[in-house]
Amino acid sequence: AGQRPVTRPARLLAILRFALLLLPLVQAETALAQSTTITSQPLMVFAAASLKNALDEIGRDWTAQGHAPVSMTYAASSTLAQQIMADAPADLFLSADLDWMDWLAARGKIKPDQRRILLGNRLVLITQARNPVSVSFETKNQLVDALGQGRLALADPRVVPAGKYGKAALESLGLWEQLAAKIVPADHVRAVVTFVARGEAPFGIVYHSDVKADPAIRQVAVFPDTSHPPIRYPAAVIRRSTHQEAAEFLAYLESPRAQARFVAEGFLVPPVTEAKP
Repeated sequence: AGQRPVTRPARLLAILRFALLLLPLVQAETALAQSTTITSQPLMVFAAASLKNALDEIGRDWTAQGHAPVSMTYAASSTLAQQIMADAPADLFLSADLDWMDWLAARGKIKPDQRRILLGNRLVLITQARNPVSVSFETKNQLVDALGQGRLALADPRVVPAGKYGKAALESLGLWEQLAAKIVPADHVRAVVTFVARGEAPFGIVYHSDVKADPAIRQVAVFPDTSHPPIRYPAAVIRRSTHQEAAEFLAYLESPRAQARFVAEGFLVPPVTEAKP
């Protein structure tokens, strides 16, 4: 005897049952895909150029622990602040001075309850590693004499934090008027390192943490702490950020593991907290 033909209603019922069996699997795969998308969304960090070595390592550690990848953008704090003001896609901002963070805060661009001082630094004079010169700031004109007809590389003192600290230090030591005409302005401190390493300027002023940036340079002298305002690195979450891990990453930057990395790169962990604006 022949088989009974499968009626259309029976066929539709069989398809429906099969679809219902697959539904939990489809829902699970969709949830997994959404979770993966959230987890893999890069955390956009805008940071002062002097933070690059330490922050790259910390970002890799963070991601290796199962967190979102970190996308770093390094430049002068002034440049980054202006980009954030123009609504660049940043989740966190790490500045090399308080002024640019205050500038953004006054314009409502950061979350005030997720802002803090992260680090400190020292201001130093550098030269090429093979240059045997010695300079002391205890004798007023040693730097002027050592520089001779050469140029002094300095981050742009009009807008870049390192340059502002450098100008303040030279003014305090009574050297600015003699050296102002010999300044080679740079976009940021890492550009100063490059100028000196290439021999385009015999001396440069950078942060202590920048000395490791290039083996072709060495530290000559440390500017007295009293010659310039305290160097402080504030960090904050950007107000428009919706990244789930932005505040968590900011907290991680204050963890013992991250702080140890900063200290190893020459930064200071300041014993003060920032007064809320």
